[in-house]
Amino acid sequence: MRQLLNTLFVTSEDIYLSLDGENVVANRGGETVARYPLHTLQSIVTFSYAGASPALMGKCAQREIGLAFCSQRGKFLARVSGQMQGNVLLRRMQYRVADDPSQSCRIARNMIFGKVYNARWSVERTRRDHAPRVDGQRFSAVSQQLQGLLPQIAAETSPDSLRGLEGIGAAAYFSVLDEMILQGKETFFFRERSRRPPLDAFNAMLSFAYSLLAHDCASALESVGLDAYVGYLHTDRPGRESLALDLMEELRPCFADRFVLTLINNRIIKPSNFEFRESGAVLLAEEGRRTFLQKWQERKRETITHPFLEEKLPWGLVPYVQSLLLARYLRGDLEEYPPFLWK
Repeated sequence: MRQLLNTLFVTSEDIYLSLDGENVVANRGGETVARYPLHTLQSIVTFSYAGASPALMGKCAQREIGLAFCSQRGKFLARVSGQMQGNVLLRRMQYRVADDPSQSCRIARNMIFGKVYNARWSVERTRRDHAPRVDGQRFSAVSQQLQGLLPQIAAETSPDSLRGLEGIGAAAYFSVLDEMILQGKETFFFRERSRRPPLDAFNAMLSFAYSLLAHDCASALESVGLDAYVGYLHTDRPGRESLALDLMEELRPCFADRFVLTLINNRIIKPSNFEFRESGAVLLAEEGRRTFLQKWQERKRETITHPFLEEKLPWGLVPYVQSLLLARYLRGDLEEYPPFLWK
């Protein structure tokens, strides 16, 4: 298991990254503005259009330091990867399972079970903690609906039917998501999911959180020897890290969504942290991204008890643990892939 080291986020669009010995150097206009020892980093995520030097990309690939490039709005663009690492037998088993719909569905349904389970507990937590401020009956009805989907998901053997159940669960969960936003409703609200571009501040934050989570899941999968591009629920598509998207499904409600809600409800992110463009697009401004990323790193350091291992670990290691458990299942060391079930 990898230790949880630091992630370097580059939020300014004019920063060029280069290599100097064993250090990554941030340059602006030909002048050095900062440098960081590579041995202290697990990954680098840059939102700069200036890019990075080939020498740095090669060194990151050699030392298995994740280097991801994103647009200013947080859309994933590319990730540097070096020579294939890991057990070839594990990857061959991953590919064989991906080619078998029944075996793929067996893994995918556990991931969707985790997603719906965690969505239900997110609804329950809001109903419990903010009872005077939300419609308790409505939240209870949605919670019961999500609970009723769980045995159906656990028994499903058809990938298409599984996607249908996941869609029903997502619609139920999203129907109360707006009520989980407890302040600043003139700016922060949820009507429907909008992407490319996000059309409101809440969707802008969700998209940013999902991009970061997908990067963490892809890095975790590659670190245990799995191919992040070959998934079980999300079908193959050039350039899409389908298995990372699969893995992050169970973490969306309990990590990404709850994180965004916390930033809003605790007044950490403000309306002034956004850019509202004439086209209708809403994006996090640079100061908003900095605050978001700082709090994201703090959240990853918070400790939880893993429900399957029953051990305490930082939130940031959850994708790595789930990747290890998936690899163990594919090797035949576990009878089922155990999803992350949060409370």
